[in-house]
Amino acid sequence: MPDSSRIIKTGILAYGMSGKIFHAPFIDKHHGFELYAVTERNTKKAQKDYPCLISYNSIDELLDDDAVELVVVNTPNCVHYEHVKAALQKGKHVLVEKPFVANTKQAKELFKLADEQGKEIFVYQNRRWDSDYQSVKEVIESGKLGKLNEVHIRYDRYKNAIGTQAFKELPVEASGLQYNLGPHVLDQVISLFGKPESYRKVLGKNRKGTQVDDYFFVQMSYSNSLNVTVTASLLVPNPQPAFILHGSEGSYVKQRADVQEEQLSIGIKPGDAGYGIEPTEKQGVLTVIDEEGRKTESTVPSKPGNYLSLFDAVYQTLVFKKPYPITRDAVLTQLEILES
Repeated sequence: MPDSSRIIKTGILAYGMSGKIFHAPFIDKHHGFELYAVTERNTKKAQKDYPCLISYNSIDELLDDDAVELVVVNTPNCVHYEHVKAALQKGKHVLVEKPFVANTKQAKELFKLADEQGKEIFVYQNRRWDSDYQSVKEVIESGKLGKLNEVHIRYDRYKNAIGTQAFKELPVEASGLQYNLGPHVLDQVISLFGKPESYRKVLGKNRKGTQVDDYFFVQMSYSNSLNVTVTASLLVPNPQPAFILHGSEGSYVKQRADVQEEQLSIGIKPGDAGYGIEPTEKQGVLTVIDEEGRKTESTVPSKPGNYLSLFDAVYQTLVFKKPYPITRDAVLTQLEILES
């Protein structure tokens, strides 16, 4: 019988922005996890936030702790493969940041190893639980747009300077903007529409001195003449709506409005008042047209975003064997596009 009171001791391999903002608060909040250990090779900060956890000096030390059941791999993209493999070989379940790995060959090898070890791999696609994406999903499922013909998802930023994180800015494995923001927007498309029948990708290098792509465009074709485009750029001074959908009976336009990352960065945690609630002025705009050609425009409130749902999905799989929503097929489809 599954034990709903089971507590899963969890270790995080790094306590930088990812560990501090996107993982630790949720592991600490969820009743089924214990934030047990982190790795901090240099400055020790985690115990100031969570006094009871263990701060190891190396990844090997954390992986050698038999009490750790689940490991969060949130190290640089280029070492995801080796760290996931090492964790599996030590008998751990793994929650790994996007991008999972650099290519489908590595992914298939790790999935095979996980099966041989009887362990689970969970890919961390938290943007499925953004308030703005949840709004888009709800509008599509409502059928109010009719037959979809065009969907455009974009992720705009303005960062003209070359960043200091080498794994993002140097031409190493799984670097550049397509491996940074691409997994977010591609996963959202794949979760909505599945694997495209065909696709076309364009990369660009626009910042002075850049060694990696800082722009990408992917156009994906689906059956029934649905065309989906994803775009991301680091040189957009005036960000455009993140989601634009057109169908036979309506359109939906939605800004990127999720507030979780911003809130978490200033210490607002899941469960706090106002957590995940986006500003009302960023509500999506739904335009529908009736048989007489009359248009009606309305705003669509979004449900609060909450990344805790991802961690609950991990718990549900580990304890109750429920399917994890980010499937292996979805991950492999994403990587096929990224590595092409």
